[in-house]
Amino acid sequence: MPTTRRIDLVLLAVAVVWGSSYLTAKTATDALPVPTVLFVRYAVAALACALVLRRFGGLTRDERRYGGLLGLTQAAVLVLETYGVAHTSAGNAGLIISLTLVLTPVLDRVGLPGRFFLAAGVCMAGVGLLVSGNGLRAPGAGDLLILAAAVVRAGHVVLVGRVTAGRALRPLQLTAVQCAVGSVLFLLPAAPGLPALARTGAVTWVQLLYLALFCGLFAFLAQTWAVQRTSATRAGLLLGTEPVWALLVGAVLGGERFTGLSVLGAALIVAGTYWGQAVERAHRRPAPATVRDAVRHRAGTGAPQAR
Repeated sequence: MPTTRRIDLVLLAVAVVWGSSYLTAKTATDALPVPTVLFVRYAVAALACALVLRRFGGLTRDERRYGGLLGLTQAAVLVLETYGVAHTSAGNAGLIISLTLVLTPVLDRVGLPGRFFLAAGVCMAGVGLLVSGNGLRAPGAGDLLILAAAVVRAGHVVLVGRVTAGRALRPLQLTAVQCAVGSVLFLLPAAPGLPALARTGAVTWVQLLYLALFCGLFAFLAQTWAVQRTSATRAGLLLGTEPVWALLVGAVLGGERFTGLSVLGAALIVAGTYWGQAVERAHRRPAPATVRDAVRHRAGTGAPQAR
C-alpha cells in the first residue's frame, strides 16, 4: 500500500475513534465528574505508555520539552470537548468539532487555491444539513465549548508538525509525555471524585478504558505519527470526517434520529473531504520528493506544517 494511503488510513481511524468518543464521554460523564473522567483517561494511557517504553529506553530532552508543550494543548482540547459534550448532545459535539477542517489551513498559513475552500464549503454545507436533519437545538454553552475545542484542536494539529520539524522526536515517547502531563494536570481536580470509582459499574469502566486506550493512547500516537509524515491541511481534511462517525455512532448506539437530510449531509462531508484531499495533493505535488522536505519547502522556514 502506498505510504500516503497508509497515512490516510491511520488518520481516518483516528477520526472514527474520536467520532465515537462523544457518545462514550457523554455517557461516562453522566456517571462520574468530568475531571475524574479526564484523569482516568490520561492515567490509564500513561500507564500503558510506561509499560511499553520499558522496551524502548528513556526520553530525550527534546521529547520531554516538546511532549510537555503538546500535552498542555492536547489537555486543553479534551477539557473543552469533555465539558462541552457534558452540556450538549453527542451529535452536536461531533458536528461542531468538524470546523477544525476549515480552521486548520487558516492557522497553518497554507496558500491553497480557492478550490480547497470550495471543498471545505461543501463540508460545512454537509454539517448544516446534519444539524437540521437531526433537529438539533440552537447553540448553547456546551456548543460554544466545543467550538472553542475546534479552534484549539486546529492549533494543536499545526503545532505537532511545527515542533517536530527536523527533530528526532519519536511518536510513542511524545505520546507518553502528553499522557503524563494530562495525568498531573487533572489529578487534583479529580481527587474529590476518585472514591466514586470504587462504586463504578463495569459498563462505565469499559467506557473509561475505551476513552483511555483508543480515543486517547491510540489516537494521540497515531495522530502524531501521521502528522509528522503529511501536512496539517491533509490531516485536517481526514479528521474532518469525524462528524460522520459521530452521527453513525449516535444513531446506532445512542438512538439518535437518522433522517434523509442526515444522510445527504454525511455524503457532502465525505465528498468535500475527498475533493479537498485531491486539491491539497495536487498543490503539494511539485514540491521535493519526500513528504517532510515538501512540507519544509512550502513553509520556507524549515518548519513543517503538521487533530
